[in-house]
Amino acid sequence: MRFPLILVSPARPENVGAAARAMKTMGFDELRIVNSLAHLEPAARWVAHGAGDILDNVTHWDTLSAALADIDFSIATTARSRAKFRYYATPQQVEALLQEKQQWVKSAALVFGREDTGLTNEELALVDVLTGVPMAADYPSLNLGQAVMVYCYQLSALRQVTASQELPADGHQLAALRQRVERLLDSLAVSDDQKLVDWLAQRIGLLEQRDTAMLHRLLHDVEKKLIDKKSD
Repeated sequence: MRFPLILVSPARPENVGAAARAMKTMGFDELRIVNSLAHLEPAARWVAHGAGDILDNVTHWDTLSAALADIDFSIATTARSRAKFRYYATPQQVEALLQEKQQWVKSAALVFGREDTGLTNEELALVDVLTGVPMAADYPSLNLGQAVMVYCYQLSALRQVTASQELPADGHQLAALRQRVERLLDSLAVSDDQKLVDWLAQRIGLLEQRDTAMLHRLLHDVEKKLIDKKSD
């Protein structure tokens, strides 16, 4: 499973260098940066200390949406209590989610926000699951480089596991399911129920492959019934 890390508008090159060093140490090798050239500053390479190859291969993207366009499953880190989604997975829960997803999803990404303001609600809405590191109240946030290290350490085992071939890989199931749910909500004229829409959006990201397949079958039956009812 491809697993790029994405930094959105990092301001300090030292943080980018620290992130690259953490990635290299824990076996991750693909870094995407959105709307920032901080990785080109000498300070980034100085702090990277042996992870210059990761900086050399950084890809730059204008928006987070573009950086996620070829990704099947995404997780965003946030400490914002007023974020649009209310469910937060711990790093340990993220590891469990990805262990299962690795059997059928071809690509996943972990997104980190700006040092000062994090990710906007619009950006958070682009991902499948939110995660945060539980911390003492007196220390409300981690340095960007520290946050990257926490997650790289927690998820490093994923880089050493060979995905089972018992289940066919189909990373498009989640995207197709989201589209299907959106169409159904429109058909039922409840798409303006933001609480319901948000709840469905966050729960879909937690589904395992078997659950996703079963929900597709259920929605197919619901859609057929709605079509039949319109034909009567």
